[in-house]
Amino acid sequence: FRRLMKISLTQVTQKNYEAICELEVTEEQEDYVASNTWSLVEAAYNPGYFTRAIIADGEPVGFFMWVQESKGKVSIWRFMVDKEHQRKSIGRVALGLALHEIKQIADLKEIEICYNPNNIVAKGFYSSFGFVEVGMDADGEDMLARIRI
Repeated sequence: FRRLMKISLTQVTQKNYEAICELEVTEEQEDYVASNTWSLVEAAYNPGYFTRAIIADGEPVGFFMWVQESKGKVSIWRFMVDKEHQRKSIGRVALGLALHEIKQIADLKEIEICYNPNNIVAKGFYSSFGFVEVGMDADGEDMLARIRI
């Protein structure tokens, strides 16, 4: 029996950015996830990039970044949970919170996410939230999945 954790999304701030930068994925996942440090730099210099810390019981355990690519489209570019906190349903709760927040954007028509097409776990996880695969991305490297609002 696992006790329930309080999971939330918060702004990345001066108080928590270092902890966010120190989060790591497993070695097997490293090829699929950009560093949080790089993502924070990208967000600092590009309008329409939104970052969130995933907090579990008051501790930063993960990171999100989404990009408003157009008035009606948001793409989730980064989503990670630290290797020490995986397999605790944190990612499932956090993605639900992120989608709820993103869906508040006026005139939103679609939310996109990309993942490795060989990652069966990712496919099942994202489809459980309503993401539907629409084919490979422009680079032909990742599967593109979309929720239409």
